[in-house]
Amino acid sequence: MITGHGKHRRTGLTALALLPLAALAACGGGGGSDTSAEEGSGKGTISVWAHQGQASETAALQSAVKSFNSSQNAVKAELKLIPEKDYTKTITATDASELPDVLEFDGPTMANFVYNSKLAPVDGHVSAKTLGNATDAIKAQGEIGGKHYGLGMFDAGLGMYANKKLLDAAGVKYPTSADDAWTAEEFGKALKALKGEDSDGKVLDISEQYGLASEWGTFGFSPIVWSAGGGLLKDGKAEGALDSPKAVSAMKTFQSWKPYVDPNTDGNAFAKGKVALSWVGHWNYPAYSKALGDDLAVLPLPDFGNGPKTGQGSWAWGIGADSKNGKAAGTFLDYLLNDDNVGAMTKANGAVPATKTALAKSDLYKKGGPLQLFADQLAAPCGDSDITSSCVAVTRPVTAGYPTVTAKFNTALNSIYGGADPEEALRKAARAIDRDFTDNAGYEIP
Repeated sequence: MITGHGKHRRTGLTALALLPLAALAACGGGGGSDTSAEEGSGKGTISVWAHQGQASETAALQSAVKSFNSSQNAVKAELKLIPEKDYTKTITATDASELPDVLEFDGPTMANFVYNSKLAPVDGHVSAKTLGNATDAIKAQGEIGGKHYGLGMFDAGLGMYANKKLLDAAGVKYPTSADDAWTAEEFGKALKALKGEDSDGKVLDISEQYGLASEWGTFGFSPIVWSAGGGLLKDGKAEGALDSPKAVSAMKTFQSWKPYVDPNTDGNAFAKGKVALSWVGHWNYPAYSKALGDDLAVLPLPDFGNGPKTGQGSWAWGIGADSKNGKAAGTFLDYLLNDDNVGAMTKANGAVPATKTALAKSDLYKKGGPLQLFADQLAAPCGDSDITSSCVAVTRPVTAGYPTVTAKFNTALNSIYGGADPEEALRKAARAIDRDFTDNAGYEIP
């Protein structure tokens, strides 16, 4: 979910951090030695850092820590909550030796923290059962070079909510699964048909109120580039992927939708029935379901030729590289990622459970549940590099240079939406990304 942006419907905006990641880009020289936490005694007090998000999430986490401490006598977890807006910069500014035994982090920031020797692999500290129960999509976000640095309680879903009543009134047929997604051309025709039945012709919400030049821009709209057969990076380079003819063409199509978009300044355009379609994540389901009831449908994003795609990834948990008690940290993570805690957390924030067993039990995401589409998409993960037509959920590039990638892409996206030439904007972004990667030896993690 997206984190941040206080005045814009904080309900559930916690699966992605909307906060700028640029502060990370200047972080450290990186390329540190291979780090691993000391095993330790498996007993004693461990420190735990987490972001302070919505009140319901914080309560679920505090409850999990409390029940862990009362469930056994060997390990005591001490939780420190840090305001969401300060969280990533706090980790960035803290020396590795001062970081806690266990820490939470936003998924795309992980590679930068590994690069700067702040995270240790969880392998060998968490149980094989915990690792095996993680969904493939969440493992893809947390893996570098065959080692796992992060595991999550939840993941993010992205798609298009539809008002069935408005679509039916306009005679628009709509898809029910990723297998029969609209093509980009069909989606354009649907917008045109809906406009014909709409008083102001604004029939689509793309959550513009979050700001396109933010992590929402990358999370929400990089799936267009992937679905067209382009990419943010290919083999560590943006040129030829981000500015490929397919990516440029797809962004021209995206630009052409602007006349149909409601700026949605109050965040309620879809819930109020002003628009028929809303391009956003799982976090809006509670409000939309309450407003529309049986008229709500959940659709995949349009297919630009390489199959429909969705973003994935969210907050994750890992072990500090300088921890002297990796065994105790692993014991805590095993407990945190059990069904009771994952179930309570995802009930609190509405996110997709990131463990196989909790997902199967979820009323929202299980087979036949109203948000099964999001779970199905995540069950077809692409990882961050092998993006074919047969997979759906793409991980944002797992690289220490991600802050540069996202900043340059969402800046280009925002300018394209504002009328800039797509080819020129994407070429400029690709060159800037590649320059930064060259300056930092490709952000290679040994």
